[in-house]
Amino acid sequence: MQSIQKIVESIGHIVGNVVTVIIQSAKDGVRIVLDTIVPFVVFVSVLTAIINGTGLGKILANAMIPLAGNVIGLVVIAVICCIPFLSPILGPGAVPAAVIGSLIGTQIAAGKIAPALALPALWAVDGQVGMDSMPLGYSLLNAEPETLEHGIPAELFSRFITGPLAVIVGWIFSFGL
Repeated sequence: MQSIQKIVESIGHIVGNVVTVIIQSAKDGVRIVLDTIVPFVVFVSVLTAIINGTGLGKILANAMIPLAGNVIGLVVIAVICCIPFLSPILGPGAVPAAVIGSLIGTQIAAGKIAPALALPALWAVDGQVGMDSMPLGYSLLNAEPETLEHGIPAELFSRFITGPLAVIVGWIFSFGL
């Protein structure tokens, strides 16, 4: 009888520990969402509203459309999209990427732009992807202020270098399409 009681107590103890861990994890998850993710989403929403409301995204997209038909133009688009102070602004609105991507897609479908430019075009217009959410990643990791001070500019400048290179790599890999 005592052995059955010890088994039941052990199972109860194990279940209690599991439930405690799950409840604490849920509390931590909700706290992280409320403290970090929700304010970031609000910030991105306001930034997106400003970009779309002012028409800045469409102005930039219309200025870049003539560059979309060749590799050199796509590299220039990547450079523009990856400018360190501009890419965090372009990311949330994603208007230039949407407009230029749609234009290139329809032009490829119409036969006016070579299909080989599809991959480089994708990488050209999406060079800024993720640059707007870097501060969120750092805050989720509880990064020190010095890490933020040096890490975000380092990533922005690295993307400024690798964005145009990605277009060239995409162009090389698309030979034969």
